[in-house]
Amino acid sequence: MKTLNRPLTVAMALVLGAAVAAPAFADPQSRQAGRRDRSAQKEEKQQKEPPRYPQATRAEPTVRATQKGVKHLQAMTKAYNDDNFVEVVTIAVPFAQSTDNAYEKAFAYQLAGVASSENNDAAKAAEYFQAAIDANGLDNNSHYAVMNNLIATQAQLEQWDAAMKTLDRFLAETKTEEPQYLSMKASLLSSAGRSEEASVLFAELLAKNPNDKKLLMNTVVTLQQADKFPAANKLLLDAQQKGMLTEANEYRALYSGLLNEDDNGWKRAAIVVRDGVDKGILPKDQDLGKAWSVIANQAFFADDLDAAAKYYAEAAPLMPDGETWLNLAKVYNNQGKTTEQRAAAKEALAKGVKNTAEAQRLANAK
Repeated sequence: MKTLNRPLTVAMALVLGAAVAAPAFADPQSRQAGRRDRSAQKEEKQQKEPPRYPQATRAEPTVRATQKGVKHLQAMTKAYNDDNFVEVVTIAVPFAQSTDNAYEKAFAYQLAGVASSENNDAAKAAEYFQAAIDANGLDNNSHYAVMNNLIATQAQLEQWDAAMKTLDRFLAETKTEEPQYLSMKASLLSSAGRSEEASVLFAELLAKNPNDKKLLMNTVVTLQQADKFPAANKLLLDAQQKGMLTEANEYRALYSGLLNEDDNGWKRAAIVVRDGVDKGILPKDQDLGKAWSVIANQAFFADDLDAAAKYYAEAAPLMPDGETWLNLAKVYNNQGKTTEQRAAAKEALAKGVKNTAEAQRLANAK
């Protein structure tokens, strides 16, 4: 009896925000896997793919397609190979609903899910992937590939709890210990706003892979989201000492974390910012101006006027208006440095400020 035993799958990726890097986790086969010629397919049928999850507790089904059902499966597969995804769904869903054969039902639903994903209909894709899993007719490799695709689609729909539930089932059944799935769960927890739990999982992974910068930054982000700035800052400071911080956003994560840690964090933040500038990692742009300005502001409220003046002077030329120049003029006024005060106030007026009267008063002081 002729059978179809290699369901098509798609590779999908988990997407969390700009903050946390998302791991790719679904079936590593690309859509090109569905474009093999018939001779290649025959050869593959003769060589069964080794199990990807050898510890899986699921009993692999032995049922295969009926001779009558094969015609429908071939028709939907041809439509898929021709990129006619609407036709795939049109063929696959009614057939899946009508057949009592578990393999045919699962194959048809999983292909309908793939086609719906290609049509950017995530809601239907999730529905069909779930139906394919419920049909329980595919071999383990394909069954768990569909489960991965369901997790990806649920995440795309921001159904975080559902995605975690599906992932927990996947982990319980496959018994896999691959780190990518722990990272996946941490990403889902982070996206669900459960940052503290996510940080614990990322930290476990980081302990085993201390030189993995992506894991480092994911751990840092989730710690910061959980308001655990000292722990996040320690990781980043250690990484800075090792020379691992090579991008502006990594330095920004460190100095912003230090500014949030305690009242004296501005002193350590200033050292980090200076290091980033000296190494050419932090560009001399408005973001740098904002960093110096925040540091200067915290120094001012700590009654360190010399530091406030120093850092406002660093910030002012980088800002688009004169407000920072005006702040610098106020600091000089408090210090009794009239000449410097007048010069800063004139710069403020030249670049534009909201309170021109105050700037003029400071610029014209005797």
